[in-house]
Amino acid sequence: MRILLVEDNQHMRSIVGTILAGAGLRELREAADAQTALRTLRDTPIDIALVDFQLAGMDGVEFTRLVRTAPNSPNTFLPIIMITGHSERSRVMEARDAGVTEFVAKPLTARALLSRIEAVIFRPRPFIRAADYFGPERRRREDPAFKGPFRRASDNDLVITPVRPAGRLG
Repeated sequence: MRILLVEDNQHMRSIVGTILAGAGLRELREAADAQTALRTLRDTPIDIALVDFQLAGMDGVEFTRLVRTAPNSPNTFLPIIMITGHSERSRVMEARDAGVTEFVAKPLTARALLSRIEAVIFRPRPFIRAADYFGPERRRREDPAFKGPFRRASDNDLVITPVRPAGRLG
């Protein structure tokens, strides 16, 4: 498992690295900013990205948008776990709408981080391509009453196409 940690705080990178090493995850690449992380993604196959919300220059949300939608993105299906001390609902929704796969709030615990990593490995959500969104399915649970993506009469022109990644993790 190859993990990319995008975090500008060295102390937090050490904490996350220790958690991952304790879980047996040894292939960790680190980037202190989003630009370095994008270069790493182009040069190295990565299975999961752990990204801080607030980074200098380009923040974690913009990084996620680029990974999901840039024409030269090396892996649009990359599982992205957002790590942040800003867990307000508006921030969670912003990250989700950018295409973040999972979200972990600081203060970080090993249990929380490892459960999110486990979720993207063992319970991956399908990806959705819509006119204004590409990323993991945003609904967390199946609704037996759900009759399809259309909720309004104006949705007749809406096209939502479920897509699957070409490869598998590991």
